[in-house]
Amino acid sequence: MTGRLASWVMNDLRVTVFRHLQRLSLDFFTEEKAGVVMSRMTSDIENLQQLLQDGLAQFAIQGLTMIVIAVFLFTTNVKLAFITIVVVMPLLFAMSLWFKRASERGYDKVRDGIAFVLADLSESLQGVRIVTAHNRQRFNVVHHRNVVGKYRDANYYTGRINGLYGPGSQLLGVVGQVVVLAVGGYMVLHHQLEIGELTTFFLFVNRFFQPIQLLVQQYNSYQQGQASVLKLRGLLENEPSVTERADAVDLPPIHGEIRFDHVSFGYDPAVPVLEDVDLTIAPGETVAFVGATGAGKSTMAKLVTRFYDPTSGRVLIDGHDLRSVTLGSLRSQLGVVPQEPFLFAGSIRDNISFARPDAPDDAVWDAVHKVGLTDLIARLPYGLDTAVHERGQSLSSGERQLVALARAFMAQPRVLVLDEATSNLDLQSETMIEAALDVLLQQRTAVLIAHRLSTAMRADRIVVVGDGRLLEIGSHDELIALGGHYAEMYATWISQSHS
Repeated sequence: MTGRLASWVMNDLRVTVFRHLQRLSLDFFTEEKAGVVMSRMTSDIENLQQLLQDGLAQFAIQGLTMIVIAVFLFTTNVKLAFITIVVVMPLLFAMSLWFKRASERGYDKVRDGIAFVLADLSESLQGVRIVTAHNRQRFNVVHHRNVVGKYRDANYYTGRINGLYGPGSQLLGVVGQVVVLAVGGYMVLHHQLEIGELTTFFLFVNRFFQPIQLLVQQYNSYQQGQASVLKLRGLLENEPSVTERADAVDLPPIHGEIRFDHVSFGYDPAVPVLEDVDLTIAPGETVAFVGATGAGKSTMAKLVTRFYDPTSGRVLIDGHDLRSVTLGSLRSQLGVVPQEPFLFAGSIRDNISFARPDAPDDAVWDAVHKVGLTDLIARLPYGLDTAVHERGQSLSSGERQLVALARAFMAQPRVLVLDEATSNLDLQSETMIEAALDVLLQQRTAVLIAHRLSTAMRADRIVVVGDGRLLEIGSHDELIALGGHYAEMYATWISQSHS
């Protein structure tokens, strides 16, 4: 029964933690290491299984055994029972109190230690190509040895306090039995107690301390489980920064007008990234944001998709404040193509139909043809059913980006957000991507975060962003004629292109 209970609790807890992670906003994942989150889902939850499977039953059995024997001791001889309890229990209680405080600190370090070990391992595996390219293997081994060393030290500390608490409690049991023999022997000599009663009492005292030893071991398991519970509680207490109001309504089918109404925002409220941005994007219009790195271009895209909420001001689509509509109805009408497309483990078909997993084959093939993936699919051994390696590493950057565009096309969004979708591509791949973009942008409102001016020039309007403000707004020709920031950027780009 306890094994079945532990299995069900572990199952429900894992699902609960995963569901909670799906609810959290992007800022949590920006600040927290992936390996630390993984340790909460794996080692912390597994740490509870032993406690639930064996610990609860042992606590009940040994606790009940102690109560029954204690009652028998008092019915046999009240004086000896009282002396036994008074001598042993206060000292055992004091030791347990010390162990509780010391082990809480120790097991907390142990849980943090394994989290940092997994985080370092995860980072090294994800960056293995960079590690190999820069010959960092030896340095990484030294660094990982230091990380594992801290985990070892935390385990050494908990082992040391266990080594004091366990034998210490056993010593108290021996002391209690010595006291019983001494006082009982004195009572036998003075005819206050029969030798048979003393023998019986002594045997039951010995049985009384056996459950204590077992409870000490279980208490150690309990402290380990308690440390894991605290870590999981800390994770579950994180609330998403972008929340859905209780009175939020579904966003009706949109035309695609986007309005930044005096928007200010900062990832750290004390350090603003955008200040008093006021801009309207018409339905079906393509607007490109250009500017230096860190100017706030990608931040504006994240506000449109409501990955973050503005510190002040409002972001509206078709006049609806994004904070007043449900997240599901908003994001079902938005399409996002990031600079570095992420492909999931599965087939090409699974990745293209990610937003519509039940879409028919005709719709998938339509997306393939529209974005120019036909030649790639024809080259693959199993066509659409070809497996994608982890993060799409078996495909080139251009091929991954085409799959991401097909995925966005399948979602049939009314508003499309592209975050520097061509910045990491060669000229041939860029040409293919831009041809796919022409199809994807038709009759849709589009926000382009443009690193290359060739992408920005395709937009209806270009917005130059600098120091968190909108410096210039206009078409390519208008901004060139203006002779300002954009004209200077364009002249630099032209000179570099011809050099």
